[in-house]
Amino acid sequence: MVSKRSDEAEALARVAEAGGAGRKPRTKRSGAELGAATSGRTKSEDHTLMEEVVERSNLQLAYQRVVKNKGAPGVDGLSIPQFKDWLKMHWPSVKKALLEGRYLPRPVRGVDIPKPAGGVRTLGVPTLVDRLIQQALHQVLQPLFEPTFSDSSYGFRPGRGAQQAVRKARGYIREGKHWVVDIDLEKFFDRVNHDVLMSRVARQVSDVRVLKLIRRFLEAGMMSDGLVEPRTEGTPQGGG
Repeated sequence: MVSKRSDEAEALARVAEAGGAGRKPRTKRSGAELGAATSGRTKSEDHTLMEEVVERSNLQLAYQRVVKNKGAPGVDGLSIPQFKDWLKMHWPSVKKALLEGRYLPRPVRGVDIPKPAGGVRTLGVPTLVDRLIQQALHQVLQPLFEPTFSDSSYGFRPGRGAQQAVRKARGYIREGKHWVVDIDLEKFFDRVNHDVLMSRVARQVSDVRVLKLIRRFLEAGMMSDGLVEPRTEGTPQGGG
């Protein structure tokens, strides 16, 4: 007899065979595709947010996106071709740890990428299972935070992009505005204060398990040359 947990892991892993990365499964929510108008949530309703994160259709969508993005293995060496079999064996215990607030992310793998203007940018590559969990979190959290963002913000937001920003800029020019301010905060992501960031997240999220998980991802550390460097500030780049 196949257990319910094994069946669930099999269903998650079967996504690749049920249409691959190019076909979306039938889902009750579509993560990033959901806008503020469809969320209809309040913070008081979010104490069961982790259940939504590990809900089957949400995870299937997250799995598709992780597989589609490909990417290099993390510190555990697990690759995309191996991921489905790994999930069949290990996902039930991972899900249980998430629901019980016990899950501990692995350190990210440090990779130096040359910058066009010289120097390097250090990226942190998470393990595939951590990428899956991060994507599942993103799909549930984005509809909560999207309504709080500035209407003048166009980067990395659903239904918005560079072309809309250009059209807006042209409108300003037609109105007679001629000044442009270009600001680059040096090493901004490397210096993000974890306490300040988590206090902002807690304004919209009340599920303690989700808050603890996000904090653990922030503090997971980076492994380079076999050594793990703890992280007390900053957010790792490279998990997409």
